[in-house]
Amino acid sequence: MGLISTRSMIAQSKLNTGSVLMLIAAIAFIGYAAVFFFMNFSSQFLELGITRGQVDVGREEILEFSPSLFQYISHLHVAVSGFIAATGLAVAGLSWFGVRRGEMWAWVTAVATPVLGLAVALPLHYPNGFDTLGHLGPIYLATGIFVIGSFIALLGLLEKPSA
Repeated sequence: MGLISTRSMIAQSKLNTGSVLMLIAAIAFIGYAAVFFFMNFSSQFLELGITRGQVDVGREEILEFSPSLFQYISHLHVAVSGFIAATGLAVAGLSWFGVRRGEMWAWVTAVATPVLGLAVALPLHYPNGFDTLGHLGPIYLATGIFVIGSFIALLGLLEKPSA
């Protein structure tokens, strides 16, 4: 086995490992979205990890105060869960079918997609006290796995011999 072949195998191993970790994180994003979606229809109503410590009213109080406000919040929960799931699905497909095959464009798109979503979604969690471990912890865990996978895959992309 030649040096080029060994380098190619090592690069592909990194691509495989990285893309699998990216895929696992993307599936976790979809799982988070599913929990987010179903909590909207539960007695909890508010998002995962958000309690009366952050929002002093619940489903019944919001509904009693303003049915139209309740419906508006509900539609936002469903819409956001849909976008989180769509992001997860896009990242899963890009990771498995593009990154794993050594496509730099797929890696860039797979990384940029959740970065954009998190850059928009996260900042308002902190000044408003919605930065609880129960609320952001699962997404941070998935993001950590994703970052590790992205880095490993990038090493494979950079080491991959040109065709």
